[in-house]
Amino acid sequence: MYDIVCFFILIKNITMSKVKYMTTQTMDELRHDWDIAEIEALFELPLNDLLFQAHSIHRANFDPNAIQISTLLSIKTGKCSEDCGYCSQSAHHNTELEAESLLPLEEVIEAAQKAKDEGADRFCMGAAWSRPNKRDFPKVLEMIKAVKSLDLESCVTLGMLDSEQVQQLKEAGLDYYNHNLDTSPEFYGNVISTRTFQDRLDTLHNVQEAGINVCSGGIMGMGEERKDRCSLLSQLANMEQHPDSVPINMLVQVEGTPLYGQDEIEPLEFVRTVAVARIMMPHSVVRLSAGREEMSDEMQAMCFFAGANSVFYGERLLTTDGASTNSDQKLFDNLGLKTHLEKKKSCKNKHKHSHSEHAQSRASA
Repeated sequence: MYDIVCFFILIKNITMSKVKYMTTQTMDELRHDWDIAEIEALFELPLNDLLFQAHSIHRANFDPNAIQISTLLSIKTGKCSEDCGYCSQSAHHNTELEAESLLPLEEVIEAAQKAKDEGADRFCMGAAWSRPNKRDFPKVLEMIKAVKSLDLESCVTLGMLDSEQVQQLKEAGLDYYNHNLDTSPEFYGNVISTRTFQDRLDTLHNVQEAGINVCSGGIMGMGEERKDRCSLLSQLANMEQHPDSVPINMLVQVEGTPLYGQDEIEPLEFVRTVAVARIMMPHSVVRLSAGREEMSDEMQAMCFFAGANSVFYGERLLTTDGASTNSDQKLFDNLGLKTHLEKKKSCKNKHKHSHSEHAQSRASA
């Protein structure tokens, strides 16, 4: 009996040592070789241990009391040909959403200026397309230039891109391109059938090859299991270059979509996902995106402690409701959060070195 007890104690110590080693390594350098067993081990840690590790890494790389503010505007709404099961803008779903054509440039500039006045430093524009069309794409390029002229960072999400379109976005001065993986490759077919998981990876590859920052994450609460969340995070963290921003969304259920009525993700499981993302991608900005209006202040505070350091700010996120700016400002004040985020110098240098290594590896390939 004594031998059996000693055996289990030994196994536990080995497991904990492995997790501690992972954390130390991640705090000092970026990894791109995560396996599912390692990620599951992080998820299974006692919550306080997981939060301690995540917050330690977060504090080592960022000011823990600062967050980055982005505002999102739908510049073309509805009638999307994709069948994403969560999306109110899909032409496949009966959500009674009123479709709108591409917004005029003047309205976009007005919205961007308003976002800046309210404290945002990044302005994101989303168009409900499978991929940009030739008629409207030049207009989007002009929108990017206009946003940049306001001294705001620019971000767009336009669907799939080819290398020529990516180069045009680069020449227009685009800072970030958002293209979420949404979920694990294993669960992906339960959410969408009109675009493959590889299509998404190909677009991200094209964007990174052009030197544009990538914003890519996923949606929690679509019926996936923890193993799917582990798999999604492994896909993101094992990219040659980690996404610069990682949005962690909580499903916003829209009546008329296939995922309406789905069981909600447990709040602490969502917090765990944020924490594991922070550990695996220590230099990336982790964003609380869709679903934040359904989160309590306490849940958001735990997410910020776990490593989230960016939010979408504003009462409208594309076609769904967002948290009100007044309630957000009150929350930030209560938590003592500054709305200006800078990476620590050591993190900047390592990130720059990682970009340089990535470029050298491409040149020598």
